[in-house]
Amino acid sequence: MHVTRLSLTHFRSYENLELAFQPGVNTFIGNNGCGKTNIVEALIYLGFLSSHRVATNTPLIYKDRDQAIIRTEITSDDRSLAVDLEINAHKTNRARINQNPTKSQREILGALQIIYFTPEDLDLVRGEPTQRRDFIDKLLITRTPRLASVISDYDRVLRQRNTLLKTRAPETALSPWTEQLIKLGAELTAERIKLVEKLNPFLTRNYANLNEVKTASIAYKSPTDGLSQSFENNLTVLTAKQVELAKNEIDRGVSLIGPHRDDLYLHLGDFPAKGYASHGESWSMAISLRIGAFNLLREEGSHPILILDDIFAELDTARRAQLVAVTQIAEQTFITAAVESDLPPELLTERFYVSPGSVTKIGAPL
Repeated sequence: MHVTRLSLTHFRSYENLELAFQPGVNTFIGNNGCGKTNIVEALIYLGFLSSHRVATNTPLIYKDRDQAIIRTEITSDDRSLAVDLEINAHKTNRARINQNPTKSQREILGALQIIYFTPEDLDLVRGEPTQRRDFIDKLLITRTPRLASVISDYDRVLRQRNTLLKTRAPETALSPWTEQLIKLGAELTAERIKLVEKLNPFLTRNYANLNEVKTASIAYKSPTDGLSQSFENNLTVLTAKQVELAKNEIDRGVSLIGPHRDDLYLHLGDFPAKGYASHGESWSMAISLRIGAFNLLREEGSHPILILDDIFAELDTARRAQLVAVTQIAEQTFITAAVESDLPPELLTERFYVSPGSVTKIGAPL
């Protein structure tokens, strides 16, 4: 899989931008704040229908406009696919595949598979559970796009149920939302646990390849005991737990069971990485998670695009070498950097120089 063309209209700092890409490594070089990350953010948005930087659409749209448009041409298995997405500030986004409107923007999920790595990925190790849940859920969506609906429906049901709990709504009003929360939660939890178990050996291997002494591993962590890869089991377990906590939920006005309260437990030896890992070990863990996700998708027959956003300046020689090795097996990689000398020579094959509002490839403006 690789992107051959990218067109941005009123996206972030770009009023209009047209870019053509080759397979292999494509590198964007420019000062901080000039718009490098905006380009890869557009690709990430297409991959997940969300930004890795902001929670709403408004910051993605140029100046006082109401709409931004991302257009791409993607080649996969010798077939070309045109994917267009309208990002709207005040209404639902609209998508097209090969110029044909889709019923929902979610229909484009899976067209562009992406693994990305940014300096903020240190939060996967040191940050709050929200970051780790987001990591595993985005990997779920990349592998199985239909799960985007499960995740979205779960979030919607959770918000509505919490609203009812806060207003102390009667059980007759609460019951159907409780049933949906448990059903969707049982499915999402089962899928997360399956994925974590598949990811674990890749994480362990990549961490060891960085010449780290301790053994790294990942496990699924939940305040609800007894959850597993089985939907039916989780349905039983969550139902029983909800009955047990029903009074507490009403007293506190919040849902106390479900995957929104779960976490990923990152281990280094016998200790949790969070709170025990050094700065270097935290970087190694974050790299191993992202590369592990890439390796897993490759083993399952996918060829995701790799995005490395402003990361090389943060890493030492060994960790840089690990990322360079991954670019050699990726069909296409996009890299951003503020300083060209931070990048190894083998990553400078296709260079784009970025200044505010414009991008120039060596030899010709774009």
